[in-house]
Amino acid sequence: MNHILTRLRAFLSPPGDPVIGRVRRKQAIVSALTRRLHLINCTLFLVGYLWMAAIPSPRLEKGTYIDENALQPGQVNTYWDWGDVANADRYLEQLEGLRDHNSTSEQRGNILKTEFIKLGIPASTQNYVFTSSTGKVQGTNVYGVLSSPRTSGTEAMVISASWVSRTGQGDGTLNLRGVSTVLALANFLKRYSLWAKDIVFVISDNYVDGMQAWLNAYHGSTQSNLQADSLELISGVIWTALNIDYPGHSFSHLGIFHEGINGRLPNQDLLNSFHHISTWTGGIPVLVYDHLDSPSSIPSWIPDAYHEEIHAYSYRSKNVLRHAGYQARGRGSGVHGLFHQFRIDAFTMFGLPATGPHGFHALGRTIESTLRTTNNLLERLHASFFFYILTAPDRFLKIGSFLPSAVLISVAMMFGGLREWSDAAWILDATTPLEKKEATGQTSGPWIQRSRHVIPVLGIMLSTHLLGGILFSALTTSWFSNNQMVASAMLICVAFTTSLCALFAPSRDNKLVAPTHQLLKALNLCFASTVISITTVVNFSLAMSLAILLGIPLSISSPSQSLPLRLIRFTMYSGLSLGWLFAHDELKKAVWDWEILGVWFAPFVCVVYAPLVLQAGLVCLLPA
Repeated sequence: MNHILTRLRAFLSPPGDPVIGRVRRKQAIVSALTRRLHLINCTLFLVGYLWMAAIPSPRLEKGTYIDENALQPGQVNTYWDWGDVANADRYLEQLEGLRDHNSTSEQRGNILKTEFIKLGIPASTQNYVFTSSTGKVQGTNVYGVLSSPRTSGTEAMVISASWVSRTGQGDGTLNLRGVSTVLALANFLKRYSLWAKDIVFVISDNYVDGMQAWLNAYHGSTQSNLQADSLELISGVIWTALNIDYPGHSFSHLGIFHEGINGRLPNQDLLNSFHHISTWTGGIPVLVYDHLDSPSSIPSWIPDAYHEEIHAYSYRSKNVLRHAGYQARGRGSGVHGLFHQFRIDAFTMFGLPATGPHGFHALGRTIESTLRTTNNLLERLHASFFFYILTAPDRFLKIGSFLPSAVLISVAMMFGGLREWSDAAWILDATTPLEKKEATGQTSGPWIQRSRHVIPVLGIMLSTHLLGGILFSALTTSWFSNNQMVASAMLICVAFTTSLCALFAPSRDNKLVAPTHQLLKALNLCFASTVISITTVVNFSLAMSLAILLGIPLSISSPSQSLPLRLIRFTMYSGLSLGWLFAHDELKKAVWDWEILGVWFAPFVCVVYAPLVLQAGLVCLLPA
């Protein structure tokens, strides 16, 4: 031990001039890190990917709690009773009649408006038409405003339900019980004078497009492809919104869907309050999404002591993957997701269809108590988390438990890019005999400094991003939506053929000028690292996806002297860059989300992701 301390003191405080000693220490540290940079990069990649795999682990999570003391969830007596359930059943019977008679959106809207007016609640309708590359989407929204008897109406809460359930995006399942719940709640809530905020009831047409049109009109936002009626009734600033999705006859659990468009999340206090109220006031178990915590099959050779943790990991993995799927694509998990773009905390409560035991009675009590809780707010929710991953209804991950995993990958890529940049500036002079150092056993010789022509490389990178912009413009045309299979093949052929021009790049003397492929790889890795680092604090799931798809592929790209091998490598990178064009259903949905809802996933993939991978392919294609 004394010997180690003596050597450490000698390294930190060598004899002689202290300034020279500091310089030498820095040189020694930099030299040691440079020699081991490949090992450091591999370690960063390994730790980053293992950390991502460990995100669903129960060991990283914490129990949920409520930060905002003003909420006081579950502290009130609820008054929703069986008479209100009977009203909901009568409304449901009317809605089923509208469904059976195939009523149009306008007819349905006028009838629902009349029901609000019968209750003494001012109501109106809003007609809208969206125009997109896939055609027109139109409908009629209905809304009513219950003014607060205790305030001037500068603040509001929203209770909403869409005509089509989230389960009906493919099969057309209607949200009739969700709509009837909104009508029954309007009848119930108007009888009480305890509301400190206006309550706005919204029944939006279709699934998400109706609410998008209504929110744009409410907040005065303009959208070039939207023609919508202005709102005749308006209230104050909306603080919170509850969306009801109840597609079945009855339900066994209430699922929480909370992701908003473009990766936004509501304040966690709202979700935690709802979970507390649903469990203790409504008596309804809560799920994250619609994932039941069913027993998973575990191999018999695994010791029993690990079964519980493996089961917890399996259940949380489904929730984390579902969350990443919504957030990475910028897609809201329900109608509530549209509110987040206007800084409104919202979520969807989804009644998981089952043969029982819960129905209108338990749902009404839960919603009433949740409204009473949000009615207590004196300011917007701000005390709790906006960056989190909900692994279970009562468990979550803080940002510090998952964000470093993607940051480690981006750091490894940055180190790799800087290493390529440094290596491009110097080359060992092969004409001079090498000298062997006795102390380290390494060889050294004179180095020749090379010029690094960055402008041509930046031109290549800019060209790939312009190509991505042209690709995105083509995706948003009606020609592409009508000829998707042929158009996808044509776009890939054009991109592939254009990139093959790199084969004819003039060769240079590598002793005087740094190779283009080396500079391109350096800037490609640095730019991709920067994109991932920035995206982590905006949309972690997207950053994690980029780290997985870009981290290793961009780092291992390299040229070859063999032309067939260069073409094979470039073809593989082209498939990684543009292969998603053949995922026709997902592509059509992504373009629709951009044109109607303003989701940035489609342009991001075309203008950022695809060019980055294509640049790595060009590194392989350029002459060595």
